[in-house]
Amino acid sequence: MTSGLHLYNTEDRQISLFTPILPGKVGIYLCGATVQAPPHIGHIRSGVNFDILRRWLIASGFDVTFVRNVTDIDDKILHKAVHEEIPWWAVAMKYEREFTFAYHALNVLPPTYEPRATGHITQMIQLMQRLIDNGSAYAPGNGDVYLEVRKLKSYLTLSNQKLDDLQSAEDADLTFKRDPRDFALWKAAKAGDPSWPTPWGDGRPGWHLECSAMAHAYLGESFDIHGGGLDLIFPHHENEIAQSESAGWGFANIWMHNAWVTASGEKMSKSLGNSLQVRELLKRVRGIELRWYLGSAHYRSMLEFSFEALEESSVAFRRIEGFLKRAEGILGSLPESTIAPAFGAAMDDDLAVPQALAFISERAREGNTAITAKDNAVISAAAADVRGALNILGCDPYDEVFATTGGVSDDIIDGLIALALDQRTQARARKDFEASDAIRDQIAQLGITIEDTPDGSRWTINHESGK
Repeated sequence: MTSGLHLYNTEDRQISLFTPILPGKVGIYLCGATVQAPPHIGHIRSGVNFDILRRWLIASGFDVTFVRNVTDIDDKILHKAVHEEIPWWAVAMKYEREFTFAYHALNVLPPTYEPRATGHITQMIQLMQRLIDNGSAYAPGNGDVYLEVRKLKSYLTLSNQKLDDLQSAEDADLTFKRDPRDFALWKAAKAGDPSWPTPWGDGRPGWHLECSAMAHAYLGESFDIHGGGLDLIFPHHENEIAQSESAGWGFANIWMHNAWVTASGEKMSKSLGNSLQVRELLKRVRGIELRWYLGSAHYRSMLEFSFEALEESSVAFRRIEGFLKRAEGILGSLPESTIAPAFGAAMDDDLAVPQALAFISERAREGNTAITAKDNAVISAAAADVRGALNILGCDPYDEVFATTGGVSDDIIDGLIALALDQRTQARARKDFEASDAIRDQIAQLGITIEDTPDGSRWTINHESGK
């Protein structure tokens, strides 16, 4: 494989060298949340996967514009508003905040722009007018607007389906459609539902329209990468392409899709009853450990969830973290992060995170061996490589997002534990082993492991499941 970042494009089913439209600059649009419920890890995996892509692009020297939308009006939100007996916009705001919390807890970088659908109605109306004027869309007179899909030669090239094999939705009203497969750009207002005025009647946007309009507004007629989950390929992404290409726009050069988080082999969803909310899982593991787990599989591979797998992943991460802690204690401070060639090669190979994790584990093992041998040069080099890799994966334990534990800074925790260890050392020096053992046991009850070495006592926190 030639040097440089290679990415898999869903459209042509090939991995090829990534070449941006504008040298040195990358535009990415990621389909974000429909804010109608608290996020589970199936939702957040997409955010983590594309955050890793973004971080690697930045580390590779690119100026990245990252757009992640918020769908704050749709049928599910309206249904939830009735169920919760609050306004639809209060539902959207409530759960948008939940997603923001989850992204932050897992150290997902804030997007460059985070547009809401309801804030871009004007752009949607302009796009519909363009499509009607050029004959791609039609307004039958009832307030709806539809895209005429049979006029599109390229329709369904992303999912490789045949138009005649498609069926209309069971609840679709075919009265005003020219073809049952035409999809709604705009939905006529219903009594009691929110609506906005257009030249064709009051109503609200169809799901697909918003992304074409907002991607164009923030990234232009053509941009580099469009991302989202596998479940969005059809109909959402197919219909985005249809709208945008009918408008004469080039749209996305590369389509990237992350696979699902599954449980018992099925896609994680509320309907299966196996939804695992981020807030609930953060009661079991730290945000950094949950991120490590969600990012550990290749983004195009299914991630089969189990609590056992989550705990095993967390333990593996703590070993890496423990090495950095020991290295810091020996060196006084950690060296500047470096990107090792082996790690870079893995990331350039369509973000091969499993290979990158193998590299991190091997370097940590080499670093621990060097600690035993008291080879500070190797300790320093290994720590620099490990921390550089963790930074790209968003799992650097020294990142400011992870610098607090329950609202208490790590410096305070370090100081309190150091004080307790000093008292234990003094007790041992005066041969008061009963007091020394009592201090050790009390510290252990807090989930802290003490390791006595010839150079003094070291400690690590055990973030065990359920603590």
